[in-house]
Amino acid sequence: MNITKKKILDVSLELFSQKGYSAVSIRDICKYVEIKESSVYYHFENKQSIFNELLNMFTEIAKGMMTQFENGLADVRNSFSDGFITVANCFFEQYLMHDFCNKVMRIMLIEQFNNEDVRKLYQHWLMDEPLSFQRKIFSALKSAGLITNCDSEYLAVKYYSPIYFYAQKWLFCGELTKEKKESFRIDAYKHIQMFFGEIGGYNG
Repeated sequence: MNITKKKILDVSLELFSQKGYSAVSIRDICKYVEIKESSVYYHFENKQSIFNELLNMFTEIAKGMMTQFENGLADVRNSFSDGFITVANCFFEQYLMHDFCNKVMRIMLIEQFNNEDVRKLYQHWLMDEPLSFQRKIFSALKSAGLITNCDSEYLAVKYYSPIYFYAQKWLFCGELTKEKKESFRIDAYKHIQMFFGEIGGYNG
């Protein structure tokens, strides 16, 4: 990727995640990139096209993450708690706390109130897809006889809701610091341990 184009994307990502897409102008972006406005238009048609490229980049990462989860589903079947922890760790570290992904999620969190397409994208990648994958896991565990008499939809919501809450509390509230990441890990993994203990699948 062209160096100037990359810098425009990097600066836009930072500014959008801090102030929201609507509050940032092309002039603001140019100021931090230290280029003229005409240089931006050489690479992007307008501010929306910058935003669209960031969203497209995020979508590709998110799709890759979900494919990775699907491929690792067998590991969860083979080792209940260990497989679940592996998937959770990947979701936390390479998605929710991934610098680029986290900033795009923060932008979507702000802009979902002003843009219906962004709201749908936010719901898809922060709610619908994670819950869908969790349902598949619990359905597979139920089929394997590792859990019984439990509705996979209910377990998915029960498992994911606190994680979503802790992400909102620690990861999507201003600058993502080491302290916030660690606070999220403590809360999220404590929840997972208690969750497994309640359904009888946690071994340590």
